[in-house]
Amino acid sequence: MKADIRNLIKSVGKTKTVFLSTHIMQEVEAMCDRVIIINKGEIVADKKLNELREGKAQTVIVEFDYRVENAFLLKLPKVESVVNTYDFVYEITFKTTEDMRSYVFDFAHDNQLKILQLNQKNTSLESLFRELTS
Repeated sequence: MKADIRNLIKSVGKTKTVFLSTHIMQEVEAMCDRVIIINKGEIVADKKLNELREGKAQTVIVEFDYRVENAFLLKLPKVESVVNTYDFVYEITFKTTEDMRSYVFDFAHDNQLKILQLNQKNTSLESLFRELTS
C-alpha cells in the first residue's frame, strides 16, 4: 500500500507540482527531488535533495580481518579522518559525497585484507534537517 502511494505521488509529480508536508524524512527521500525546510516560520532550505547533500562528508564503516594502521588508511583519496572504533572496525570520513567504498575495497584487495563489513554512513536527510533547525 505504501509503495502504491509513493508511486502515485512520483507519477503525478512528473507533470504537476506536488506539495508533501511531513516530518518523516525517509518518505521525503523516497519521493521527492526538491525539499523546502521551514524552521519557526522561516525557510531555511529550498534546494534539490542532492544539492542539500553537496559538500557534506561521507563516512564509510569497514571491518577488516586484521588491524590496519590509521596512517595507511589516511593515504586513501579524499580522506578527512580515520577512527578505529573497535578491534578491526574503522570509520573513514571522506571529504566528498562520492561513494568511496570501491576505493576501500581496492585498498583491502591490494593489501591482502578481507573485508568483513563495508557500509556507507551517509548524512541522512534527518540529520540535515536537525542541523538546519537546531
